Amino acid sequence: MKHKSHFLFLSLKKNILPFIFVAFTVCLVVFSNQNLQATKTGLLLWANSVVPALLPFFIATELLSHTNIVSNIGKLFNRYMRPIFNVPGLGAYAFIMGIISGYPVGAKIVTSFRNDGLCTKAEAERLLAFTNNSGPLFIIGTVGISMFGNTEIGLLLFITHLISCILVGFIFRFWKYRDREKINSFKETTSSNHNVHFSNLGEILATSIINSVHTIVMIGGFVILFSVIISILNNCHFFELITLLLTPLFHTLKISPDFIKSILSGIIELTNGLSIVSNITTKHIGINIVISAFLLGFGGISVLLQVLSITSKSDISIKAYFYGKLLQGTIAAILTYALIHIFPIFNFDITPIFSGNVEKINLYTSYFNIYPVSILILMISFTIFLFSRKKVKT
Repeated sequence: MKHKSHFLFLSLKKNILPFIFVAFTVCLVVFSNQNLQATKTGLLLWANSVVPALLPFFIATELLSHTNIVSNIGKLFNRYMRPIFNVPGLGAYAFIMGIISGYPVGAKIVTSFRNDGLCTKAEAERLLAFTNNSGPLFIIGTVGISMFGNTEIGLLLFITHLISCILVGFIFRFWKYRDREKINSFKETTSSNHNVHFSNLGEILATSIINSVHTIVMIGGFVILFSVIISILNNCHFFELITLLLTPLFHTLKISPDFIKSILSGIIELTNGLSIVSNITTKHIGINIVISAFLLGFGGISVLLQVLSITSKSDISIKAYFYGKLLQGTIAAILTYALIHIFPIFNFDITPIFSGNVEKINLYTSYFNIYPVSILILMISFTIFLFSRKKVKT
């Protein structure tokens, strides 16, 4: 009997994915009209938001990989990254670019480090757990200003997001702590065929653009796919069923059941979930903000699969990333809740918040709030680069 149940389990495990794919194909036909609209929405979101925001950063990181900046940052920060996060100093480059650019730039850089032999498998997994994050443009601009209509909410979410990812990095310094894999003390990334010169600038630029376009198209596929998946789940009344089942629990926690659908949507696809959360009218806006902090930290299944598609080209395990993002979302939610109740400046329950899309004047004002943050981070990074060059020469 035990052998039979084991056989049934293996059979179910073997056939579960084909069954899901068949069901997905059937739903595409059954809900064709709604899926067509969802596809258009996802395509517009990718073309208008994702490509302008990420493609330049992808090209920039590709070009930087052909310079000695990674090597210099690694040598400069090794004395800090090793004792704090138990990773090589070049992890600072992945962390900085991951914060500036947003998902999934950090994962792309860490995978490149592993494939180039610049870190061990365990070190790559530790880096992956805390270097792949949402960027300031998305958190402050899209979530804070465009969704909540409040710059301070965006700043609060970015602060807790940043602190929580650093704490996750410190905690994950113990991941595979007894790992004994060794690499060269510091392998230079700027070999003769890696260096960029005026003679090979055209070739390197073309290669960087091709690699970046490949990645951005892959992300676009995920955005469109998950827009369709959420549309299908809506039409199948999946969210309504889960809401019905979880309503008693949310009433016990004194949280509106309206958040159930938004949390589920955010776990599946981040942007859609955050948009729904910001538009829910509640007596205490702090609940909306805390839930948004968790979703931003976790990133969603869509981002998880994007990262998996990138790390699948190496031997990096996705487990550390999944556990790290789950922990980061939890820490970010706790920190956000604490800051809202400790500091009066973040007590938004006594300040009127305009949920949903804001007026054009606020969107114009957002430029004066978003870009100083990004410019400040870029200036710090450039200063580090110059200082590291001076240090290396010395």
